Amino acid sequence: MKDDLAQKAVSEALLGNWKEALSINIALLKENPKDVEALNRLARAYSELGNLTKAKSSAKRVLKIDPFNTIALKSLEKWKELKRGEILKSGPTSPQTFLEEPGKTKIISLIHVGEYKIIAKLDSGDELTLNTRSHRISVLSIDGKYIGRLPDDLSARLKKLINLGNEYKAFLKSANAKEVKIFIRETYRTQKLADIPSFSTEKIDYISFTPPELVHKKDFYEDEGEDEE
Repeated sequence: MKDDLAQKAVSEALLGNWKEALSINIALLKENPKDVEALNRLARAYSELGNLTKAKSSAKRVLKIDPFNTIALKSLEKWKELKRGEILKSGPTSPQTFLEEPGKTKIISLIHVGEYKIIAKLDSGDELTLNTRSHRISVLSIDGKYIGRLPDDLSARLKKLINLGNEYKAFLKSANAKEVKIFIRETYRTQKLADIPSFSTEKIDYISFTPPELVHKKDFYEDEGEDEE
């Protein structure tokens, strides 16, 4: 019964039903006040509902039980940058969000990262936008706040793919004061690029072994690392 209730708490959180998740975790903690996982979920639910005081209090309860709990430590670090009443605005997160597919997905560390007080308001699984209007691709939050930039070689490649008709979605993978990682997924591949993966694999890197019938696509790879002017 307890395991079923815990799973329901996780499911409600994944769906973004934070009030339901809050109630379930409170019920679990009545049975076991030292349930660290329930306390962490409770802290997350409070933060999503804008009650940072109770969110921090719940995380501190975790640290009294487990002083080195990484989830609670990271949460408290992140919430330092939030003001009272602010909401993280995380949408529903599908368990399939970070499912990796060779050639279609990639985890990337951003460069020229933006202000941490903005990044701190985001959570793993939050959708981001790719701004291709400038010379290089910038990564923005859904409400248009600057998060960081893709490395130059990847910017050049994705700009070409997007201009040719491919479509992509980006999600926050992880973030702290020193590094921001995002997860990019190809959501649509145009027919003209049917044989061109969005992200190279070890096999793709050995371009000199490209079969003769694909030689006409070789130019795409040869200049993928060059910046567009």
